Amino acid sequence: MTRPTPETLAHSARRARTAAEAPSDADRTRAASPAVPAARPAPAQVSGAGSLVRSLEALGVDVVFGIPGGAILPAYDPLYDSTVRHILVRHEQGAGHAATGYAQATGRVGVCIATSGPGATNLVTPIADAYMDSVPLVAITGQVARPSIGTDAFQEADIQGITLPITKHNFLVQDGSEIPRVLAEAFHLASTGRPGPVLVDIPKDVLQASTTFAWPPTLDLPGYRPTLHPHGKQIREAARLISAARRPVLYVGGGVLKAGATEGLRKLAEMTGIPVITTLMALGAFPDSHRQHLGMPGMHGTVAAVYGLQKADLIVALGARFDDRVTGKLDSFAPDATVVHADIDPAEIGKNRHADVPIVGDARHVIDELLAAVTAERAAGRTTDLSDWWTQLDDLRERYPLGYEEPSDGTLSPQYVIKRLGEIAGPDTIYVAGVGQHQMWASQFISYEKPQTWLNSGGLGTMGYAVPAAMGAKVGRPDTVVWAIDGDGCFQMTNQELATCALEGIPVKIAVINNGNLGMVRQWQTLFYDERYSNTDLGTHKHRIPDFVKLAEALGCVGLRCETAEDVDRTIEMAMSINDRPVVIDFVVGKDAMVWPMVPAGTSNDEIMFARGVRPAFDEDDI
Repeated sequence: MTRPTPETLAHSARRARTAAEAPSDADRTRAASPAVPAARPAPAQVSGAGSLVRSLEALGVDVVFGIPGGAILPAYDPLYDSTVRHILVRHEQGAGHAATGYAQATGRVGVCIATSGPGATNLVTPIADAYMDSVPLVAITGQVARPSIGTDAFQEADIQGITLPITKHNFLVQDGSEIPRVLAEAFHLASTGRPGPVLVDIPKDVLQASTTFAWPPTLDLPGYRPTLHPHGKQIREAARLISAARRPVLYVGGGVLKAGATEGLRKLAEMTGIPVITTLMALGAFPDSHRQHLGMPGMHGTVAAVYGLQKADLIVALGARFDDRVTGKLDSFAPDATVVHADIDPAEIGKNRHADVPIVGDARHVIDELLAAVTAERAAGRTTDLSDWWTQLDDLRERYPLGYEEPSDGTLSPQYVIKRLGEIAGPDTIYVAGVGQHQMWASQFISYEKPQTWLNSGGLGTMGYAVPAAMGAKVGRPDTVVWAIDGDGCFQMTNQELATCALEGIPVKIAVINNGNLGMVRQWQTLFYDERYSNTDLGTHKHRIPDFVKLAEALGCVGLRCETAEDVDRTIEMAMSINDRPVVIDFVVGKDAMVWPMVPAGTSNDEIMFARGVRPAFDEDDI
């Protein structure tokens, strides 16, 4: 097996700025305007490419993920001497997901670079992914020279037009003097307000031309003023409703993590005694082990969480967007609930569900001010007794806990593999999931106790996300163990990035949950298509094509295989002991395991299935 030379790894290590600990809530600020130095340095004559690289350095960028090509090539010359570490990925999609994983794990802006045409269009999927999950990302693309724009020149694509619906903002730079300002604005837009991806497209002749670099620039963003502090009247009304509600729930979304509001959330929950429900994007925002945590809502949420929302008389939504995977059939969702909806993006409030008390503001400020207002309500003697509500919810938790049945054919249970992985690796590990059954099992059977320990593609559901996102997370937090939990379908989309990890010295660990099929699609075929398994068998069981162990070794990794429950712990512990290169474990599991509970798409949450053919029994007089 070819390994990177000590000189290569040492060079990479010198250029990488490490971030061994996850940022605390206090550190996770989103005022990302460039810092103004004590003395303004004199302007310098550089190329447009030099101005781009100097701007990245001034913005504190430590790493970018990318691939060179003709239109962006001028930028790679000054990058050669830069303090910014460049990680050469094997596909532009890998660059985008790696930048996303870096951003999700660190709270900083992730940066990816691609050339024009197909290089830029290969970034469309990760840009859309970051847009759906509100991830701060800056994508820098090369463009054909300005005189060629609009002529269908070689490798020309209107990436600005293509990404307009899936970016928070995008730029086409027309003059080299604009580069510092545009880069500063891109980072500010990506990381403030509701975070999201920003595209910067730069023509090749702009990169080549001489220009003046001056820092810091003056930002010109008229009309962009995110509302951080909520309106006091709305906060007081929300506190009044909280104090009077008999069946309240806190519905917590990923915005709480983005705002660094997890400490305040815990204080609010414990002060009020209200049940907490965390979405797929918010796992880790509130400890799974906390008594007040009901689990995840929605299509594959816990019975207690789904019915807690459905039967609530008050929903306090914090940084959540009432998406279809949570609400099920919208017109039957939580019919008796008054809704307090707090979000930094005013476009989300009332978009899917009417908000009785709309609150626009940053989740951290909203929660802090709610704490003060609820404290005042309690001091005035206005509280409510939630004991009956908790009796009902505890009964549901006891009768319908998360669990699974061992496969009747003696095959390895995927739920058991993931559960043991979480128990052995522990709560300090970062877990990165692909999309499908393994994603849902990872959300259900691993206990998330801390923020920024669960990364996944929630909104777009992007197969192929896990391996490159894990790479980015490990680069951002090199002293933290990073496990990617992937399916055999997802893994075959982006596993080439393991070559990047091997050569760059990024020792991620990959658990491939190999059931031989596109598992979630097969589950739907079982339930809704009379077991007509059209084009879901991948051949990784029947023919062992590919052989994941051999593939891992070919990509510079350690390859392991586990096929029995007796070998699960030993195999995971072996992988945990290897820290100088990536490790891939091929967990060969049964093909018939399903994800339960389940609310079938398009149906009401009232129709949740605890298991196949098993509907939860509820006493309508009690709930």
